[in-house]
Amino acid sequence: MMASSPTKILSRLSCLLLLLAALSGCGRFSTRPPPEYVYVSAKGTYLRDRLAAVSNRVAQVSNGQKLLVLARARRFVKVKTDKGEIGWLDERAVIDQDTFEKFKVLATQHEHDPIIVSAVLRDDAYLHLTPGRQTEHYYLLPENTRFQVLARASVPKPGPPQAVAAPKPKVKHTADGAQKTPPKPADSTAAAPPPAPVLQDWYLVRDTEGRAGWVWAHMLDVDIPNEISGLAEGQKYVGAYILRTVDDSESSFPNGKAPEYLALMNSWKEGLPWDFDQVRVFTWNTKRHRYETAFRQRNLQGYLPVTISSKVFNKQSEPVFSYRVSTGEDVAIDPQSGSAHPANLETETYRMEGVLVKKVEPPSAAPPPASAKTATPEKEKNKHKPEAHHRKRH
Repeated sequence: MMASSPTKILSRLSCLLLLLAALSGCGRFSTRPPPEYVYVSAKGTYLRDRLAAVSNRVAQVSNGQKLLVLARARRFVKVKTDKGEIGWLDERAVIDQDTFEKFKVLATQHEHDPIIVSAVLRDDAYLHLTPGRQTEHYYLLPENTRFQVLARASVPKPGPPQAVAAPKPKVKHTADGAQKTPPKPADSTAAAPPPAPVLQDWYLVRDTEGRAGWVWAHMLDVDIPNEISGLAEGQKYVGAYILRTVDDSESSFPNGKAPEYLALMNSWKEGLPWDFDQVRVFTWNTKRHRYETAFRQRNLQGYLPVTISSKVFNKQSEPVFSYRVSTGEDVAIDPQSGSAHPANLETETYRMEGVLVKKVEPPSAAPPPASAKTATPEKEKNKHKPEAHHRKRH
């Protein structure tokens, strides 16, 4: 065979170079995947230079820090900080971009929600995306952080990591060595109903920076004025709201203005299908310089929020407060959100006339005409007749 001429060899090399150039040009215009980021959800952790039993610390990262993802391996992720530090960390110490966006959406959805009550954090705690100890969390807030409480939910308390195995039935042996299982009871076919789950209360909160999330109620202390904090009589304060102030120059209050309060209370048990079961109004006795109970209602199924306002009655502006109560026993807790959904709710409204608290009837509740009234025994009249007002205790 004759050897290829130099001209043919040069032609083939030119074609090869043109092909390589075309391929490199196509790669230049290919779409690159968008950068992937993760956010540190742990209180603090270190980046390691390699995945090995023995490794070196490259850098320290803290809660809320944004990191660029470079690679993934098993349950670890290789990241780069904004300072250019590169290392590996456990993926359980971070949340992905999708979870981060959900926290932003949660804050946006509730940025204008009315405040139920203010509270302060007892210890360092995370904000969770949904109620529950095992749900996604991100922001770690320090002790004494002040919150605005927006809603309450009750969810099942997480159980142990492994269920306790049921005891095996005892096996007896006969004289010839054969196994003999004792007979089952006659009613063993009827399965016992599972026990009701133990519920925990969680609060949806918003901090001063507008961040929102769920916090276990056990980690919060509701803001209660010191002057009435010892008047709960074994109940738990749900909230306290100023109705008005009265003048008492001999009191220790600033400018001699003594505040009078509407207080909501409940038992210390978590997971109740109502927010409060007792309402009290504390008025200030200007002669004895102390608080006294001017109004009390017990055994309620009350729901937040309450409304505080003022209206004019007989040409006099008076404090008015309203709250909602359930009129039936049909109250369901949503297993998904943990929020209570009472079947029937009514709004009760009261006003203060001096030291008296009087119920405000709705305008539509007009008395029936005299011809439509039916005879009612006096005992039954007194049984169903609402109290016109509640006098202050001395």
